[in-house]
Amino acid sequence: MEAEAAKLIGAGLAAIALGGAGIGIGHIFGNYLSGALRNPAAAQSQFPNLLLGFALAEATGLFALVVALIILFVF
Repeated sequence: MEAEAAKLIGAGLAAIALGGAGIGIGHIFGNYLSGALRNPAAAQSQFPNLLLGFALAEATGLFALVVALIILFVF
């Protein structure tokens, strides 16, 4: 296998994590909405947890994007 092909395959595998981050963000917001509809009084107190979960899931996706770009353009 040539080095260029291995580099592209590695970047593609690193980019798969972006899909996982999207799925995770969907689960976070879906579960928050489900809980907020069941108990609207507790929704406001859980909003900071929602933002924390979103930020962590999004950071995972951004790290994966950075790794994919480093593989493509640095090595």
